[in-house]
Amino acid sequence: MSTLINNELVYTVKDRCRVCYTCVRECPVKAIKIINGQAEVISARCIGCGNCTKVCSQKAKVFVDTSQKVFEFLKNEQKTVACLAPSFPAEFYDIPYKKLIGMIKQLGFDYVVDVSFGADMVTLKYQQYMKEHPTNRTISSDCPAIVYYIRHYHPELVPSLTPICSPMVATSRIVREKYGSNVRVVFIGPCIAKKAESNEVDQIITFKELRNIFEQAYITPETCQEAEFDPPVGGKASIFPVTRGKLYTMNKSDDICEENIIVASGKTHFREAIKEFEEGLNKSQHLELLCCEGCIMGPGMTESNKLYTKTTFIRNYVREKLSRLNKYEWEQAIKTYEKLDFSQHFNPADRRIPKPSNDAIENILHRMGKTKPEDHLNCGACGYDTCTEHAIAILEGLAESEMCLPYTIEKLHNSIKELNLSNEKLANAQLSLKQSEKLATMGQLSAGIAHELNNPLGIITMYSHILKEEIPPDDPIQKDLSIIVEQAERCKKIVGGLLNFARKNQVNLVETDLVKFSEHTIQSIIIPDNIRVNIVSKMKNPLVYIDNEQWMQVMTNIEKNAIEAMPNGGILTIQLSDTEHEVEIYICDTGMGISKENLEKIYTPFFTTKPIGKGTGLGLSLVYGIVKMHHGQIICESNDNPQKGPTGTCFKIRIPRNIKFNSYKSYSYEKYES
Repeated sequence: MSTLINNELVYTVKDRCRVCYTCVRECPVKAIKIINGQAEVISARCIGCGNCTKVCSQKAKVFVDTSQKVFEFLKNEQKTVACLAPSFPAEFYDIPYKKLIGMIKQLGFDYVVDVSFGADMVTLKYQQYMKEHPTNRTISSDCPAIVYYIRHYHPELVPSLTPICSPMVATSRIVREKYGSNVRVVFIGPCIAKKAESNEVDQIITFKELRNIFEQAYITPETCQEAEFDPPVGGKASIFPVTRGKLYTMNKSDDICEENIIVASGKTHFREAIKEFEEGLNKSQHLELLCCEGCIMGPGMTESNKLYTKTTFIRNYVREKLSRLNKYEWEQAIKTYEKLDFSQHFNPADRRIPKPSNDAIENILHRMGKTKPEDHLNCGACGYDTCTEHAIAILEGLAESEMCLPYTIEKLHNSIKELNLSNEKLANAQLSLKQSEKLATMGQLSAGIAHELNNPLGIITMYSHILKEEIPPDDPIQKDLSIIVEQAERCKKIVGGLLNFARKNQVNLVETDLVKFSEHTIQSIIIPDNIRVNIVSKMKNPLVYIDNEQWMQVMTNIEKNAIEAMPNGGILTIQLSDTEHEVEIYICDTGMGISKENLEKIYTPFFTTKPIGKGTGLGLSLVYGIVKMHHGQIICESNDNPQKGPTGTCFKIRIPRNIKFNSYKSYSYEKYES
């Protein structure tokens, strides 16, 4: 006997899964769980419809193969009967049916029986039941996937299932009645769910598996003899596998004006019909349901499309079969087996998961950025029909937030922004490191030069002053001596700048109102009439700890450079902003800008773009050193090409707010240098 249950029918080949969510979208009961980027079948929720195996382009969803067990049956001497589903002409259209029967017998089957006769008997039982229970609202029970769906997800409707077995089970009972109760019965058809439908059938294989068995046994139409079905042979019910086939066999229609019957097939339509039936909106007497669009579209077929072509194959076969049917023999067979028990009873097996609370659903939706009704795109890219259904699946542990395409795209964009920001910070850190290494080398050189020059400069200055005092004021040499003294003093200042640059001076931090301090720096320099100064403060707390004297050098050096960069006038903007732990100072001008090749050199000692005698090239070097001594960061952005936008330069300085120098090491400020 078959030991399969519908929990074991379909599984995932993980190496093939590409997580396209197609299987989630096609599964009518959402029995697919996304775990670590893999779509796995949840056996406890599966109804065996096989939709996922049909739509998976990577062949990652497969159904259990039982062909080896059939091979074992055929090696045994016990009589074995093959029950061939009436949908076979849609699969084996390339093989004459007599040749097909001959091939099956060549495999070792003792008998090949037409399941359409079982369908004939089931049809008669349906006619009797509907005649005896004219007011009952019933649901067909031929399709095992429909039966599983109702038992698991609409258990309240189990009493509405027609208490009649399927054609497969009916044929099994007929075969055992005719050929003996000890024969082994193997059903061959297009359905996966059949594999777990009933223990009355020993094994079930699909048409796909039968083709593989033929290949393994090297059996072809050319190597076998023609044969006919063993009795009893089916009649009109051979049309059973197409949508409305049973109604045709019963001489009924789903015309709303003639019969209280509604026919629904396919994963969307059958669910909607059951939902309306349960809500009482559908007053029809009977629902004729198929999980697939007819059995000819079952997942056990080699081709999963061509509905109308397959329907044509079935129609042509049935037409030809009925033309040669011995009606008398068929009627005698009906009389012989009509007393058999073809009943079937079903028990509820509720597998529904309780719906999460509305608050929990809203929290998940908000987490995915769906805070307003217009954010619910319901695009279906995740595999669920609505955003709410997706949120519920997340709470049930079946789905992940990343399955939402708009959410994932937005997250990707944010990641790209963060990466760009990180790259920018890394580039700045690399530039700062490069600059620090350069300045360290220059500092050592500058210190050596400064110490060597200080002594002779001191002697020159001293003796120049002595000579000036000894020579009469009206002596022509007095003018020359004044020039010597002036230039010596200038050299002394340059050497002093070198020493300040080369050594780390003491930082005396004082609590300072940065807004007032910035206004004071502007007052300390000469502002031409054609330059407008804007001080913009966005600070919530203007108090910071800085070394006032050193910070005055920072501000005035940058401000003077900005003014000199705007000979034709412009705007100098000082913008101040803060957070709890840091202060930002932006000093920007609308001047000529700095060329890209010079931008990396601006902190190098003695580098200047000013004319000879106008600058020493030490100003920005000192600025850089002072900012670093305040554990800050300075970044310069500039554009000198009008075609790329407005020209100008902007210095961006960040320093810690209120942590005193001695205790500052406890505060991690490295984030500005990474």
